[in-house]
Amino acid sequence: MHKYFIGLIVTIIWTSCEQGSEFAQYAPSQDSLYIIENYDKSEVYITMRDGARLFTAIYTPKDRSEEYPIILYRTPYSVRPYGTSANEYRTSLGPSSQFVRDGYIFVYQDVRGTYMSEGEFVNMTPHLPTKQGPADTDESTDTYDTIDWLIENLEGNNGKVGQWGISYPGFYTAAGMIDTHPALVAASPQAPIADWWYDDFHHHGAFFLNHAFGFFANFGRPRPEPTQKRGPRFDYNDNNAFDFFRDLGPLSNVKSKYFGDSITFWNELATHPNYDEFWKKRNILPHLQNIKCAVLTVGGWYDAEDLYGPLAVYQSIERNNPSIYNGLVMGPWSHGAWARTDGSSLGNVHFGSNTSHFYNENIIYPFFRHYLKDDIELELPEAYIFETGTNQWRTFDSWPPKQLIYRNLFLHKGKYLAFQSPRESEFGMDEFISDPFDPVPYTEDEVIRMTKEYMTDDQSFVNERKDILYYVTDPLEDDITIAGPIEANLVVATSQTAADFVVKLIDVYPESHPPFPHQPDQNMGNYHQMVRSEVLRGRFRENKTAPIPFIPNNQEEVRIPLQDVLHTFKRGHKIMVQIQSTWFPLVDINPQTYVDNIFEADSSHFVQARHRVFRSGVQPSYISFGTVTANPSE
Repeated sequence: MHKYFIGLIVTIIWTSCEQGSEFAQYAPSQDSLYIIENYDKSEVYITMRDGARLFTAIYTPKDRSEEYPIILYRTPYSVRPYGTSANEYRTSLGPSSQFVRDGYIFVYQDVRGTYMSEGEFVNMTPHLPTKQGPADTDESTDTYDTIDWLIENLEGNNGKVGQWGISYPGFYTAAGMIDTHPALVAASPQAPIADWWYDDFHHHGAFFLNHAFGFFANFGRPRPEPTQKRGPRFDYNDNNAFDFFRDLGPLSNVKSKYFGDSITFWNELATHPNYDEFWKKRNILPHLQNIKCAVLTVGGWYDAEDLYGPLAVYQSIERNNPSIYNGLVMGPWSHGAWARTDGSSLGNVHFGSNTSHFYNENIIYPFFRHYLKDDIELELPEAYIFETGTNQWRTFDSWPPKQLIYRNLFLHKGKYLAFQSPRESEFGMDEFISDPFDPVPYTEDEVIRMTKEYMTDDQSFVNERKDILYYVTDPLEDDITIAGPIEANLVVATSQTAADFVVKLIDVYPESHPPFPHQPDQNMGNYHQMVRSEVLRGRFRENKTAPIPFIPNNQEEVRIPLQDVLHTFKRGHKIMVQIQSTWFPLVDINPQTYVDNIFEADSSHFVQARHRVFRSGVQPSYISFGTVTANPSE
């Protein structure tokens, strides 16, 4: 058998066993044979200013008749496969397959302290605004030093560099733009982690349990010396998530039952339950300054991991770097799906077209080609945003759109939701008992890891529970397009001293809604599609750095940001709001007794609580959002 085909088969076998976060790189690709035949691979160590050497894999076009730009990808998840023989090539290169045939020098690097690179790995490396000498390093300096070496040492480069990355590599891309190297002309942080108080593991102080546990049980294991191998996967012993984490009990049992002291970052996370200096130092947003390259930030509306990141990164760059091109793309995608799926659907919900193909052909490809090769015109808008509900791409000259009309949806008696506020003389409230030993599940599916589909799942499966409040409009007489941030403004009281509040915004389909084409047997009539959802750990309702208990039965206002959206509730549909206090095991169970650190709570702290939501005319509870026209002129 030809050696190229042997290499291709071996690579695909290795790829099919991989379960990492490098979506675009680990999927078997039709480009595999082309890459082997048309690219040379080399491996080098690049020395940083403090002497640490970072392992770097380089793929260079065999055709040396022209000079090529460099596309850099820095990752903590390994540049595997290691080696330079035919069966040790990556199966795809760059942001999409167009780049492989276009001709670039592709560079992949294990970041400091991971896999084959030297140095100490630090999660969400704190940025150092002031450097005193070569010992002061961060991801900005490591990126700068890497680019400097590549420009000086790679033959046949044209002096221009682009950088991109998805998820954690998106963070490294964002950090790499700070104090931009002169050769870095374009960067695309995609689903970037920005601040772990809002991305991934914390949402307004609430702890995303099964995601954090699953991630650090594998990624958090120590790497005492350089290695080409990843550690063993955590064994859940065939449990589903609900049963596994219910049996776990209080968070303090994680160490005693499973981790011990082997997962350093879990110990640090558990020691810092509040937004203190530990977390503030790991927030990249205040440091996104002195950026000289063009930036295109990419995110997914249904990214269960990093939805906050791309929106916040774009906004921070916009504020701090007004002279550069700074664009935003938000598509109907789960985490990184634009690089590993066709983007036509998620779970039961269909988006009408191959949205990933549109993005790759019309957005990311011309972005890098324009800045790196300077041979095509670029006409990208400031914001390329996919509108769900109507399933269309829309363009805006800013995000959120400037011409928003703000509206409120008010909670009324009888489970009613309306744009009219309650009369001033009205007073009412709804209540439920929250039982930490019988929490509301976040999904019907029996899975172990956090599902990406939960963000479009049918929410009607919880409508009959007594610990859920829901409010719904009449069928809409006209389309309503919600754009930008959403905020839930609730007037609440609890019988105990601690509580979480979860709010979901839901699109209720009419009974007559036909099945989507990708699932012709799936009945979509009366489907309760989750459009946006969020949770607030009540102790942080006033200050995330200094939590306070609730005063039992005391009426308080609680504001819960639900993240941005661009969604049309179509004529004949209804808008629903669900309110609950548990969301398990997506979010850990609040004991409902105030303790200084929930990671140290024991079983005696977990108690039932009566939660009330008030809907009076004087102090109404409502959902606030902006709307835009259905037929844009942008």
